[in-house]
Amino acid sequence: MAYLNRQARGSLEANRAPAPQLDRRRTMTEPTPKRLDLVYAVWCPHCVPISTDRAPRLAKQWGVPLRLLDIDQPELERIADGLVETHGDWIPDYLIPQVFLEWSDGRIDHLLTGTPGSLEGTTRSWERLLRVNHPNRSNQSPA
Repeated sequence: MAYLNRQARGSLEANRAPAPQLDRRRTMTEPTPKRLDLVYAVWCPHCVPISTDRAPRLAKQWGVPLRLLDIDQPELERIADGLVETHGDWIPDYLIPQVFLEWSDGRIDHLLTGTPGSLEGTTRSWERLLRVNHPNRSNQSPA
């Protein structure tokens, strides 16, 4: 094209198809919620029935499966301990319930820890969490 005069170049460029535009919104997928995890124990009044009633409602509302991690079952306790130690409110004898949201990109958000000594406090935390229509990356922990 370097040898074509200005008029010839103009007519060739006029007939050329426009360059395709890259739509970054379609090529870069947003992470999506993958699973809700509830760390609990059957003997805990903050867990049963407060959390075990509300966690399934939240999972259904957000369209994700719920994984119940009972700390009195050794196999589930190991998973729960790792989750709480890495992403939650960890002390060796940690508070329960704790709730986590796992994302498709591997991120894990800690959403809730029961309020020590206050069933009403734990209930209020759950009610705040249930008011969140659907989680997204910019929506930080409401608890």
